[in-house]
Amino acid sequence: MILSKDVECLSRKDMDQLQLERLKVVVKSAYENVPFYKKKFDEIGLKPEHIVTLKDIEKIPFTTKDDLRDNYPYSLFAVPMKKIVRLHASSGTTGKPIVVGYTKNDMENWSECVARLIVAAGGHEEDIAQVVFGYGLFTGGFGLHYGLEKVGITVVPASSGNSERQIMLMQDFGSTIIVGTPSYALYLSEVAAEMGVKKGMHKLRLGLFGGEGHTPEMRAEIEKRWGILATENYGLSEIVGPGVSGECFCQCGMHINEDHFYPEIIESTSGKALGYDEKGELVLTTLTKEGIPMLRYRTKDITILNPEQCKCGRTNVRMNKVLGRTDDMLIIRGVNVFPSQIESVLVGMEHIGPHYQIIVTQKGYMDEIEVLVELIDGKILEKFSELEKVEKDIRHKLKTILQIDAKVRLVEPKSIERSMGKARRVIDMRGK
Repeated sequence: MILSKDVECLSRKDMDQLQLERLKVVVKSAYENVPFYKKKFDEIGLKPEHIVTLKDIEKIPFTTKDDLRDNYPYSLFAVPMKKIVRLHASSGTTGKPIVVGYTKNDMENWSECVARLIVAAGGHEEDIAQVVFGYGLFTGGFGLHYGLEKVGITVVPASSGNSERQIMLMQDFGSTIIVGTPSYALYLSEVAAEMGVKKGMHKLRLGLFGGEGHTPEMRAEIEKRWGILATENYGLSEIVGPGVSGECFCQCGMHINEDHFYPEIIESTSGKALGYDEKGELVLTTLTKEGIPMLRYRTKDITILNPEQCKCGRTNVRMNKVLGRTDDMLIIRGVNVFPSQIESVLVGMEHIGPHYQIIVTQKGYMDEIEVLVELIDGKILEKFSELEKVEKDIRHKLKTILQIDAKVRLVEPKSIERSMGKARRVIDMRGK
């Protein structure tokens, strides 16, 4: 089954024309229906009719994650709530999540975008896909689920966790595709080995991995352990979720669904536009989103765009693996974690001082974080029951905010290294 070959193989001229037509529509919609955008445009004297060429997109102010947080929950929506059929959310820099909404048409487009990437990677209607992403407000699980169904693939919505049962289902149901984070796929391979399940004892042939980046070395290890082709896909809740881009079976860059998302690369400090093959921050504009249009959204992800036709025949621009970020966000098991979130939990708590440190490690192939927290009075270290209560309280509050379990270690006063400049809050030990 081939989906939208006519769109995925357009000439540059035809794609530019399609993008321009859709850009004009989405800019007009944002200006007329979202007070936030109308105010931004009016402040600089910009009108929708001033967007005449694709180059004119550079006249539009950037949108940031802070803008979504400041307009929580629905103030950036361009349609009334009665037209919103789905809400999703991802973690923001405070306890409030970033909220996004989808119309019925948005859901159709989302499913289409994901379906293209699945087909490009080699998925087809005879496959059985086991989704080991968590289901819920996180866009990963449902995002891939609907795309898989659109292709005609049988979906096993296993969700995450209960790893031995995952292996059992994989064998009993004859799963041929695994969908989840690469780190969890590697962890599952360890569980399978402990259960005595070897490569020839399952039917997996393809992996569709996202939610976090992974190195070529990790990819090679996944492919070796499972005996599959491992592909990477990219997305973010603010834009749509998974479905922005993804690798085909050639594994040489992630094809962007350019008829739905207009990509730019900028120099992150100045905001200056950069060209193809130049490394910089990825900026995305939604071209068909009705519920919550995003104009020039700064992803904070560093990458490179490649306009050359792929060996698979697709002509859409490809993006390299994300090379880093311009902010301090961590991605732990597919979940966005900001040091400021942790700080917001700790500040003002009884017995706790203002100094803390976040240690990021890797156990096997699973990322873990431990939060070192300084006590105000070291005497509490001698009172086990009280110490245990404080640790338990911090851990519970962190899990509520972060949506993942973090280890907590209380340490003596003044034991965390001080800095004359910017405090070193994060120590990332992964890969060391």
